[in-house]
Amino acid sequence: MTSNEPRTTRRTVLCGAALAALGLTAAACGGSDDDGGGSDGSAAPDKSVELGASSAVPVGGAKLYPEQKLLVAQPEKGDFKAFSAVCTHQGSVLGEVVKGEAVCPLHGSRFAVDTGKVEKGPATKPLPSVPVKVSGGKLVAGPDK
Repeated sequence: MTSNEPRTTRRTVLCGAALAALGLTAAACGGSDDDGGGSDGSAAPDKSVELGASSAVPVGGAKLYPEQKLLVAQPEKGDFKAFSAVCTHQGSVLGEVVKGEAVCPLHGSRFAVDTGKVEKGPATKPLPSVPVKVSGGKLVAGPDK
């Protein structure tokens, strides 16, 4: 070879690939500065959404609506509270309700179903509340429009 072009060696290609992979890994692990994770849980609906019969939410308990990313609790008969069902740690949709707590399947954060407050981390921020009402026996969550 008598060319003046720099020669690309196998070592150069492998080092470049390793650096690129390291950068992608660091980007995937990054999050916000305030809670060591990535989501503020603000996946609340931007318009009203009907969730179904209010009787589906047990008194003293809660029900997850994963497709709508909502958690609805009924602490006392006729008193409904709704929250985003998106974990405030890294944005996973909450997976189940166990003994009054909504549990994130990703890292195990737990939230009180009646207040949205963090009961167990790694999440540090509560679930954002979402307006909810009963209309004609059905739950309707989200802003009135």
